[in-house]
Amino acid sequence: MGRHGWNSGAGRWRLTALLGVGAAALALVVALLNALPGGASTEGNTRDGARVHGTSAAPRHADEPSVGWGFTHTQFSADQGSPAAVDRVKGLLGKDGSLPQNQAIMGWGADNPEPVEGRYDFAALDRRIDFMRSSGATPVITLCCAPDWMKGGRAGVDSTDWSQSALETAPTPDHYADYAALAATVAERYPDVRHFIVWNEFKGFWNDGASRWDYEGYTKLYNLVYRALKRVDPQIMVGGPYLVMDSLDPRQKDNASTALRGDWGALDQRVLDAFAYWNAHKAGADFVVVDGSSYTKDDDLLPDEFAATEKFTAVGRWVRQQTHGLPLWWAEYYVEPADGNDDRKGWTEQRRVAVQAAGMIAMAEGGATTGFYWNPEEEKGADCPGCLWTPTDGADGGRALPMYGLVSRFGRSFPPGTRYETVAVAPDDVPDVRVLASGKTVLVVNTRNRPVSAQIDGRRFELKAYEVKWLDR
Repeated sequence: MGRHGWNSGAGRWRLTALLGVGAAALALVVALLNALPGGASTEGNTRDGARVHGTSAAPRHADEPSVGWGFTHTQFSADQGSPAAVDRVKGLLGKDGSLPQNQAIMGWGADNPEPVEGRYDFAALDRRIDFMRSSGATPVITLCCAPDWMKGGRAGVDSTDWSQSALETAPTPDHYADYAALAATVAERYPDVRHFIVWNEFKGFWNDGASRWDYEGYTKLYNLVYRALKRVDPQIMVGGPYLVMDSLDPRQKDNASTALRGDWGALDQRVLDAFAYWNAHKAGADFVVVDGSSYTKDDDLLPDEFAATEKFTAVGRWVRQQTHGLPLWWAEYYVEPADGNDDRKGWTEQRRVAVQAAGMIAMAEGGATTGFYWNPEEEKGADCPGCLWTPTDGADGGRALPMYGLVSRFGRSFPPGTRYETVAVAPDDVPDVRVLASGKTVLVVNTRNRPVSAQIDGRRFELKAYEVKWLDR
């Protein structure tokens, strides 16, 4: 979806120049070795993609269907940059309880993993997995997207189409089994990765003719991948369908759900139909994955930016009911609409963090036990709204930003298995604050752009405008 802030990384693809200029015979031999019939280059590829990479770690939540609150790596992240800055981020992550980290197998910082059938290039994905291991993460892999030859494109390391439209194309049905085989290869290569999400936002699965999601196609792909991963290791945990829980203006009639709605809007019934089909026909699932924003498809925050987050609670409760209590993951969640350039720069960081905190509270209240924040880093520069840390391109980079403080503290304070408690809030203060509490911690968010005085859990204290406050119990 465009809300991600797309960056294909096409500039990272360059063919390695052949050596031996002037030695025609040697050049011919090299060319023959590095090409298959039809001209598909295999330069730099290997046949042994399933060979275990590096030293497997022992992830914290390896055998649990929930991994907690962490982030997804995007195009630029802390696996590259100045060694001092990279180490600084690793130190942050290690100190803060090993936040779970998610990475796609193609795109968002990862190269084409199988440019030619049976020939693999995992160098970029290896680097991301190495970073996860060295920073103590519970690693998660999203099985998206697909090599070109699986979706009607050309094979070869120099033939990958990194445009958004190409990358968001699903495998053709005759290659679903090939994609499942690739998923199994990834699982064999990284045996310490025990959690896999199948595909991303139904990309490429829209049925134009019927004006609905091709949930039959997605579910067929999901089931093949699910079974392939379980054959590698029955203990691997698999989840889907990673649908975007789009909502519409509550006054809209077309495609609006009558069952799942609130002041924040109405769910798009076509999404719920797709979810219902997957849920009824899936081969199995160890957790359920959704994605969404608190605002409507028209970018409306209803009735306001804080109250709109109640959508996360409503959706979470509905999903949990439909799946009979499967652990709920939010693969992505958004509370601030993007502008025409898909940037989110219109709010102050104080407001951004406060609304984000309210959104995370709403997800937890809806039963979520895992969530991944999207947007850890920019490539360079000081202006990085919503980023987790400063860019790692320079030795002074990799320093925590306010959003990192929220995500990491939330992850430490409310891990999987947390028993939430109700705390007393003075009646006059209820409209001004959002609160989430466990037996040890209370998180309080001031929803007003002005100071307020609030009495919570038997204590009265002052809150600055949009302040996020943590209380020990």
